[in-house]
Amino acid sequence: MDEDQKGHKKETYKVQIDKQKLEIDNPTPTARELLTLAGRVPVEHFALYLKDKGQPKRLELDERVDLREPGVEKFVTLPLDQTEGLGAGRRQFSLPQEDEEWLESLGLIYELVAEGGTARVIIYGWALPVGYKVEKVDVNVRIDPGYPDAQIDMVYFSPALVRRDGRAIAATSDDSFDGKVWQRWSRHRTSVNPWRPGLDSLSTHFALIDDWLARELRKG
Repeated sequence: MDEDQKGHKKETYKVQIDKQKLEIDNPTPTARELLTLAGRVPVEHFALYLKDKGQPKRLELDERVDLREPGVEKFVTLPLDQTEGLGAGRRQFSLPQEDEEWLESLGLIYELVAEGGTARVIIYGWALPVGYKVEKVDVNVRIDPGYPDAQIDMVYFSPALVRRDGRAIAATSDDSFDGKVWQRWSRHRTSVNPWRPGLDSLSTHFALIDDWLARELRKG
């Protein structure tokens, strides 16, 4: 609560736009006002998406959002000079709806690229844990025939990851795809952690990738 000039309590509403946690005293702001609050100007160069259950919803600039509902409303922005839609790019094959909804929820640009009989999901700007020489990386995974019953295996990064401490990363090699060289991490599931058809998906494999990234840094 803030006080106005007459000493009355003025209610504020919390929002999260991208990674910024902000407050606004208007309970029904427009997308234009929220973009301005987040410093995304000129606002015509950005799109604002309301993150909710399922696929994020794009808001028109003069569309209002009701912040009086309980909880912190979360939004994601996207520069329109990069793409006109969340995650827009090449769609050369299809995925199960669960995977498509998860990809859209990331707020990142992604592509579904088929080349030489190989299908891969490419995600741009994946955040890394502290300990690598870059903060974000492009990442792809191969989608083999039979997925989602068939497992997703390994992961591919561009640029190649390097630890800040200079320690070499084992079990990596070069892999060419989509016109550039990726760093393949030969990491595999085990009998203790097998692929579970009907349970595992793109999102659970990327959770495993995050674990591989963190585990690599714990090697000392």
